[in-house]
Amino acid sequence: MSKSIPQSKPRVVTTKTVMDMKRTGEKITMLTAYDFLVARLLDQVGIDIILVGDSLSNVVQGNVTTLPVTLDDMIYHANAVKRAVKNALIVVDMPFMTYQNNKEEAVRNAGRIMKEVGVGAVKLEGGEYIAETVQHLVKIGIPVMGHLGLMPQAINKYGTYEVRATEKTEADQLLRDAKVLADAGAFALVLEKIPGKLARKVTESISIPTIGIGAGRHCDGQVLVVYDMLGMTEEFKPRFVRRYGELAETMRGAFRQYIHDVKSNDFPSNDESY
Repeated sequence: MSKSIPQSKPRVVTTKTVMDMKRTGEKITMLTAYDFLVARLLDQVGIDIILVGDSLSNVVQGNVTTLPVTLDDMIYHANAVKRAVKNALIVVDMPFMTYQNNKEEAVRNAGRIMKEVGVGAVKLEGGEYIAETVQHLVKIGIPVMGHLGLMPQAINKYGTYEVRATEKTEADQLLRDAKVLADAGAFALVLEKIPGKLARKVTESISIPTIGIGAGRHCDGQVLVVYDMLGMTEEFKPRFVRRYGELAETMRGAFRQYIHDVKSNDFPSNDESY
């Protein structure tokens, strides 16, 4: 007998909702979406946060890294997501080199996202060195989600996608960065691919919620790339991705059947014709 999965009742989620969830101990759910149909399905089942991630550079555009995706790309996809969503909090990644130069440029680019899409927040990668930018964005009314640990926009600096902050120096810096971002006004913090013990220490040390991806079970919430958890990105199989489907093979099967049916003149049938 299959396990019955309780349905989450959709509710309107705001940044305040997310912060209250940490206070009450309710786990936060976040998944990525880049288009109308996926976003609508996520919203219908009660996901808390939808991230329009710069991972669309990889899974939608086919790039090797997240660096090539542009602000216009993010706004285009965020608009598609926004049209589908009634309840979830939508967060949009600010792409590489749209906020690192100075806070004025960050305000201009984040402002475009907020004005042209009307989402709930933006997400920035980085620690102490972007704290002033985070503080300024929050001050003028743009909510910010932070991102520490493995930061894909800095992959050329790392040279590897291995786990971050395994050494004390980097772990101590990450903890300082988390506290600085919380003090700067970030409402939540993504922790990517760091040791679970460190993620737990960060989670217990700051007042804002942490959302983990490859950071263990003690974060206040979890996020995955939707194409990864559905088994569509078959070549990407890190240990932190739980597969909830194998849609790549399901889709190939449907496509093969369609090809067969057309070539054998089975499709369309009389009932499928006018």
